[in-house]
Amino acid sequence: MTLTVGFIGLGMMGQPMVDNLSRVEGLKVLVHDSSAERRDALQSWPAWGQGLHWAADLQDLSACQIVITMLPNSGITDEVVTRLLPWLQPGAVLVDMGSSNPSNTEALAAQAAQRGIDFVDAPVSGSVAKARTGELSILQGGSDQAIERIEPVMRRMGSKLIHTGPVGSAHAMKALNNYVYAAGLLAMAEATTIAARLELDLTVFASVLNASSGRNVATETKLTQFVIPRTFNGGFQMQLQAKDIATAHTLGQRTGTDAPQLALCEGLWKEATQAFAPGVDNTAIVQFIENRSPAKT
Repeated sequence: MTLTVGFIGLGMMGQPMVDNLSRVEGLKVLVHDSSAERRDALQSWPAWGQGLHWAADLQDLSACQIVITMLPNSGITDEVVTRLLPWLQPGAVLVDMGSSNPSNTEALAAQAAQRGIDFVDAPVSGSVAKARTGELSILQGGSDQAIERIEPVMRRMGSKLIHTGPVGSAHAMKALNNYVYAAGLLAMAEATTIAARLELDLTVFASVLNASSGRNVATETKLTQFVIPRTFNGGFQMQLQAKDIATAHTLGQRTGTDAPQLALCEGLWKEATQAFAPGVDNTAIVQFIENRSPAKT
């Protein structure tokens, strides 16, 4: 029997994820997005009209056994899922692969359970490039049964699947992970700005960082690739980065944890998003640091 999967959200990550799913034999993928431009772009894909089809509205997803959302934030996810739930059949599995707030996730899961629908939070870790190759790391929060049912689909998008615990745990871990990453990226931005003003060779400095204790994901995957060339196009929006740090900060407050570095990081990233137009890449944090403290003349 053909497995029918719904996919809502064709952003930078959603598009390559859908592309991978559309190439799977025996899998029918119904895609929905609010953008007509993205809908029209699908018609040039090889799988269009075969494994890949357009869902004009949420009701068109009613026959799906699995529905995936890949949306920018909890507010949008809450609104879409609330409208979607009445159309889904009992026994379906709803999978939120965006980086949502864990509290919102738990509330949506409770709504879904009332209708006999399983809910899994499955945020991803990895770049757009890894989304294209199907090598994302996918965190999964939910019941063993639900996660087992969606595994064949998840395997088409990710090379590493991690069951994090109950619903909400994956979104919590993703937010905390992204805070740690953002703190490293911010430290790299500050150190690189200082090094440049000392007229140090940044290429050599990158080698030093990556061969020493300062090494982190930002120094390994952002510095020489997008910061030193000053292209600042690593593929992850600054506003999404800031949103994840804000979620992590909320989790700290919720648990009564004194986390001064997290609070500082949250404030600086929020300030940075306000300094740029929407859509700017998170590597532009380097430009924010440069502009925030002009070089001495």
